[in-house]
Amino acid sequence: MSVGALIASASRAREPALASLACLLLLGGCGGSAPSRARREARAEAAVGLARHASVAASPAAAPAGARLASCPSHPPAERRIAHRQWLDGVIVTEYYPVPERWSEGALVSAPGIGGRHRVDWLYSAKGLSMEGDGVDLAGQRVHIENVGAVGWVNAGGKPTVPPHCGVHWSAGAPYWRAGGWRNRAGAVTYPLAAGGWSSGAGHWTGGYGGATFAVGASLPLRYYRSVAVDPRLIPLGSRVYVPAYRRISGGWFVAQDTGGAIIGRHLDVYRPPTAERFGAGRLLLHQRVYVIPPGG
Repeated sequence: MSVGALIASASRAREPALASLACLLLLGGCGGSAPSRARREARAEAAVGLARHASVAASPAAAPAGARLASCPSHPPAERRIAHRQWLDGVIVTEYYPVPERWSEGALVSAPGIGGRHRVDWLYSAKGLSMEGDGVDLAGQRVHIENVGAVGWVNAGGKPTVPPHCGVHWSAGAPYWRAGGWRNRAGAVTYPLAAGGWSSGAGHWTGGYGGATFAVGASLPLRYYRSVAVDPRLIPLGSRVYVPAYRRISGGWFVAQDTGGAIIGRHLDVYRPPTAERFGAGRLLLHQRVYVIPPGG
């Protein structure tokens, strides 16, 4: 977005575990554009698009247990596309990265658009390409999701869930898998494992992924800690965005280069390197104040 979103995260190793857990459970991974819009359909299904960086923000106080509370005002202001440089309050910041296929454990299946066979959870889970948008396959090659297809997301129990228009709570809990795939006897998501067996009991096939396809290469020429995904209805693409929480990491300045269906309203998704730990969620920062300079502004 890229939930994980989330996901909604400069040196992830220093982040409190609570921040990672909150971002993963609430946003389903936390960051696309034309091909990148396809990215993180969690973003593209009105979906933490997001997604997925210290001063005070690097402290545990930046992601308190209260992070479960939505970063939503009781009377949200009417949003207008930013035309002049200004400060923007009440912003949620998450992070996303190109997810390595080696982190996944699913059986190898065909991947429309790129040929060969790849781990099914890397392709279609909320921890893989369908959410993060970009990844690195087992051969070390960059890959991205090209077309998100015609289906949305389900939670671990197999129930449809959609991202929030404000705050961090998805409608039926964190996204787990693209609609389609396998379900066990209880209706929950399961998938075949590379080592044999199933992730959550034997499953039956419920259908495809609505024409989702993948492509070789990165979705966009993004730069770590320099590119950010935005909702272009609020922040125009090409805008410069200053995030004070990142001033000790990257100087705090980013370029709005990416979008995502779950990056809605006052939600930024910072592009960063993969986390040190497997499937790390990255930072989740609430109630941030950022400065936006639109093109020509």
